[in-house]
Order: sequence, then C-alpha cells, then structure tokens
Amino acid sequence: MHVSLTPELEARVKAKVETGLYNNASEVIREALRFMETHEDWIHEIKLARLREQLQAGLDQLDRGEGVAIRSKGALDALFQDIQG
Repeated sequence: MHVSLTPELEARVKAKVETGLYNNASEVIREALRFMETHEDWIHEIKLARLREQLQAGLDQLDRGEGVAIRSKGALDALFQDIQG
C-alpha cells in the first residue's frame, strides 16, 4: 500500500520517528490509526450516553403526564415540522 501525505504531515511523521519512540513511519501511522479507532469509540460512547439521557428525560416527562398524544399522521407531521424549525 502506498499513502500520500502532505509535506506537513510527512514532517510530523518524521519528527515522531526522530524522537526515538517509533522505529519507522509505519509504526507512527499504525499508532495514529489505533488512536483514531479509540477516539471514534469514545465519541460513540459519548453520543450513546447523551441519547440515553435524552430518553430518560422523555420517560420522566411521560411519568409526570407531560406527554403529547399524537392521533393522526398530520399531527405527527406538524410535530416534526415544529422540531425542525
């Protein structure tokens, strides 16, 4: 596989190798990809936690009798229009 990097990114990879923490550019790229995967997992967990919070808030509202009855498709469409602004 061949990967093209901008001069700035290539310089950053070379600088990482020059620190002695990595033996070569491939190690730097592998580590960056592992970090990216971990970061994506972290973002996913944050989004999931936020969704759970929002769902709980909705359930709490329903428990307090603050729900809105939707009795027709037109009412549902109107609600979605209100949400979208």
